[in-house]
Amino acid sequence: MSDYQPPFRISPKVLNAVAEISELLGRWSARHQDSLPPQLRRENRIRTIQASLAIEHNSLTLEQVTAILDGKRVLGLPREIQEVRNAFAAYEQLPHWQATHIEHLLAAHARLMLGLIDNAGEWRSGGVGIFREKELVHMAPPATQIPRLMHNLLNWLATTEIHPLIASCVFHYEFEFIHPFGDGNGRMGRLWQTLILSHWRSEMAWLPVETLIHDQQADYYRVLGEADQASDSTVFIEFMLDTLANALHTGIANASPPVSGKMSEKVSEKTAQSIIGLLKQTPALTIADLAIQLNVSSRTVERHLHKLQQQGIVKRIGAANGGYWQC
Repeated sequence: MSDYQPPFRISPKVLNAVAEISELLGRWSARHQDSLPPQLRRENRIRTIQASLAIEHNSLTLEQVTAILDGKRVLGLPREIQEVRNAFAAYEQLPHWQATHIEHLLAAHARLMLGLIDNAGEWRSGGVGIFREKELVHMAPPATQIPRLMHNLLNWLATTEIHPLIASCVFHYEFEFIHPFGDGNGRMGRLWQTLILSHWRSEMAWLPVETLIHDQQADYYRVLGEADQASDSTVFIEFMLDTLANALHTGIANASPPVSGKMSEKVSEKTAQSIIGLLKQTPALTIADLAIQLNVSSRTVERHLHKLQQQGIVKRIGAANGGYWQC
């Protein structure tokens, strides 16, 4: 066991999410038998890359990313095109890396940031603060502490007996807190969580979790901040596990693999329309009721209801308990 223990709790929500994901993985595996079809692997990988880079403000669309990886010419910023090529090469290397090896993590960063920064594959040498809309939301530890902090974190990952689903989320948060590189920390944290999960279940390498993180980007940053304030990553673990469950629900619900961003939009629209239909029939339905009837997670329902409320399509009348929905 490692002497270092990251601060987090195994909450009831965490335990329930681990059980739900394990059940969903069984259904996912049964649907795809021994392995995912090559076309679905490629489509999910492209969606993963596009979404992960979009979180970092890359403006290329799903169609443009697909065209780049197909070797076609695309009108776009050279840096953004390079980011796509780098990310695809990095994800393709996942089977060859060990999540607990520092040299592999540095090699992954070098591959991910090739030609984008001068010190790719090296720890940052200066201080760094994270800003949201010109407000400092996180000051990372001093650069002199990075080798020690990363050694402790990877040693913990190598020796912990915590379930890999939980361990991957803890690592993701701790990595973002340390912010060990000058640039590329966000995409590296998501890449490395995928690597950790793929060591547990190989099909997790092909699950486009980043797409849902991109859809909930504000919540992603919010829970990172809440974990910072609490000095405890539990809220982030709960968020990420719910996102993983969402990704599995979406994969299972899709009878055929999505071939473009349009398909993803149609799936989202179908869920929203189903929510509206159910609420028109039974306005007093709770979020939990909707989640059960639609076979999706509660967070998926919450996300759609939030958008529908913003659009003025759905309105909440009364309190959370005892109120109802108006369409």
